[in-house]
Amino acid sequence: MNVQKAEFLLSAASAEQFPKTRLPEIAFLGKSNVGKSSAINCLLRRKQIAKVGGKPGKTVHVNYFLVDGCYFVDLPGYGYAQVPQSEKERWAKLMEQYFAAGRVDFAVLLVDARHAPTQNDITMVNWLKDAGCPYSVAANKIDRCKKSEIPGNLRTIREDLALPDSCALIPFSAEKGTGRDELMRSILAAIAS
Repeated sequence: MNVQKAEFLLSAASAEQFPKTRLPEIAFLGKSNVGKSSAINCLLRRKQIAKVGGKPGKTVHVNYFLVDGCYFVDLPGYGYAQVPQSEKERWAKLMEQYFAAGRVDFAVLLVDARHAPTQNDITMVNWLKDAGCPYSVAANKIDRCKKSEIPGNLRTIREDLALPDSCALIPFSAEKGTGRDELMRSILAAIAS
């Protein structure tokens, strides 16, 4: 995949605004402050192709990036965000519309490497399993863990999410680039199959 061929395409506030042209879609999922937009920037080797905010809840629409014949899709986060409840409800409805459209070809679930998965993380991975959607899990912010903590934290994430052995759990740092190549390989393998 030529990441030089990456551009912001559109920001969809409703299902009617999703792209009409069907291409493989890689969805980036996770809680509001886990670093989905930063992960996209890391993968595409761009500083701000996906806008990153100083507080959780910056991504408020379904943001599409056209990347060499496929879409990278930055979804609104779930869980903690300093926004009104009505806005969280709007995000939830938008996410439901996105998933109901059956557009996801591969998902990257980002979790915080420093903490056990949240109930929302568990719900999301269960949805991916039930939908038969291929996915990888990226344990972001691994650079903020002590080296001695990493094996135990990864074990907890794998156990709490009940990940099958076939599911990649990638130690990842959007800030440092750790795990970037491994995550990109899992995306490329999914869209090649």
